[in-house]
Amino acid sequence: MGKTVVGIGELLWDIFPDYRKAGGAPANFVYHASKLGAEGCFIGAVGNDILGKEILKELSDNQINGFIETVNFPTGTVKVELKDGQPTYTIVEGVAWDYIPLTDKAIDIIGHADAICYGTLAQRSRVSHATIAALLDYARPDALRFFDINLRQHYYSAMLIEETLHKSNVFKVNDDELATLRNLFSLEGSDDDICSRFITKYNLQYMILTAGSISSTVYTDDDKSFIPTPQVKVVDTVGAGDAFSGAFLCSILSGRSFREAHSQAVETSAYVCTRPGAWCDYSDSIVARN
Repeated sequence: MGKTVVGIGELLWDIFPDYRKAGGAPANFVYHASKLGAEGCFIGAVGNDILGKEILKELSDNQINGFIETVNFPTGTVKVELKDGQPTYTIVEGVAWDYIPLTDKAIDIIGHADAICYGTLAQRSRVSHATIAALLDYARPDALRFFDINLRQHYYSAMLIEETLHKSNVFKVNDDELATLRNLFSLEGSDDDICSRFITKYNLQYMILTAGSISSTVYTDDDKSFIPTPQVKVVDTVGAGDAFSGAFLCSILSGRSFREAHSQAVETSAYVCTRPGAWCDYSDSIVARN
């Protein structure tokens, strides 16, 4: 495809009851985008430990370029518990991705990126928040700046969300997160009304609302695409939203319409739900050939 997509933020091990998988929302995004034909790059931090070395190998084995610094904090881990395929997360604090430094290498790759993905979680710490905010200022004016809000536990605020939205031109939330935003910003009206207001207020190109097993909707300033979620045999939903994001942006960057990009995103996300963990194998998937 010849397009460069960059994820900034948390890089970690998802620790399941019987196994572990590499993860972190922006890292998952890069993984899926790279499987769908983009040149994937990741900016983050790991610890000087075995888990850090192993996750760097995971990136290398999957042909993902890593602009990753080693810092004096442990590599991130998240305990994942599944109930009927739905995950709950226990996120360890004070880990490497809380201390992502601003480097010349990171600034250079951001300046060449066609799309950048980030969320709120990695901005829970002062250091990584400052780095992500600074890097977004180095993005090209025409780059897609994809804010996948990814609200987790108490690691967000109205001020952080507002600040990040002003640096973004694509905004993705799920239905639970939209309910949280209603309370944070005292929003009233239908989901359509609220999403349209976000587009207007923050000058967004796209607003994406996902509703799990029910549906997803992509809004532009004058149109929308609505698709019911395909019914599949779910193994787990870990990384499904990140796969949606990666597929949507890859499709847009390849010149497809936002409706075509939405359809590809839905198909990819549904496929990921049928495989364990966020970094699933694409070798036997029709999605990988699209």
